[in-house]
Amino acid sequence: MIFDRNEKKQVVALLGAGSMGTAIVRRIGAGKKILLGDISEETLKRVGEDLSRCGYDMKTLVVNALQKESIEAFARKAAELGPVMYFIDTAGASPNQASPEHIVNLDMVGTGYAVDAFGKVIAEGGAGLLISSQAAYMYPIPNDIELQLVNTPTEELKNVKFIQEVAMQNSGFAYMIAKRMNHLQAQRAAATTWRKRRARINSISPGVIVTPLAYDEFRASGEGYQAMIDASAAQRTGTSDEIAEAAAFLLGEHAKFITGTDLLIDGGVIASIRTGEFKLWL
Repeated sequence: MIFDRNEKKQVVALLGAGSMGTAIVRRIGAGKKILLGDISEETLKRVGEDLSRCGYDMKTLVVNALQKESIEAFARKAAELGPVMYFIDTAGASPNQASPEHIVNLDMVGTGYAVDAFGKVIAEGGAGLLISSQAAYMYPIPNDIELQLVNTPTEELKNVKFIQEVAMQNSGFAYMIAKRMNHLQAQRAAATTWRKRRARINSISPGVIVTPLAYDEFRASGEGYQAMIDASAAQRTGTSDEIAEAAAFLLGEHAKFITGTDLLIDGGVIASIRTGEFKLWL
């Protein structure tokens, strides 16, 4: 049975097959061709089959988000399928899942490679979205260091003195700094490479969102996360579907004047920290 006879479809490329990314794809992917990239063949098979059974036009590709060449191949594959109108990057590791070096390599450098690669193939009028974290707001980076980071080529980021002396010291610092760098990477691309292609790119910083991977964090730091939830205005965790709604807005036609910015979706956690209602443990 032929579900869709349309041939010239826009392409949605998703790097990272976690629950937030797939929720975004479900929200925006109807009538489009979806290319899903992940390092796990098992995950690609499971998620790809699930989306296909729900009527989405799916393609999958094994991608190592740590490797520049693998990410560039993913971008080229997306462009072969049609005009790349949407790119979403959710690849990353949390503090209790990985070493500082791995987090820097994946969440910072790997994301930079992806932004660079899709900046060469994104279609005019297209939009990109990086999934950052509320953690990006928890470690203030001096302005002069941020200026240095935003102007450092992706390949050289790990060699910056601040990254070596601060981010590499523990996984928590690595995660907070890498996620702040996601904001800077979106800003840089919005002003340079993506601008030249007349495309937009933004980031979203989710708070405590319940996903399968989040349980690793809850098991390791449950008391801290509970205190954070209790101190927030929302008094609850968030869901992947709520992130997908915000993502659909930033990627869609009603956000065409928005680029190079971050949307914090945390139920009020950062507000509680900044007003002293919640004391962050570091």
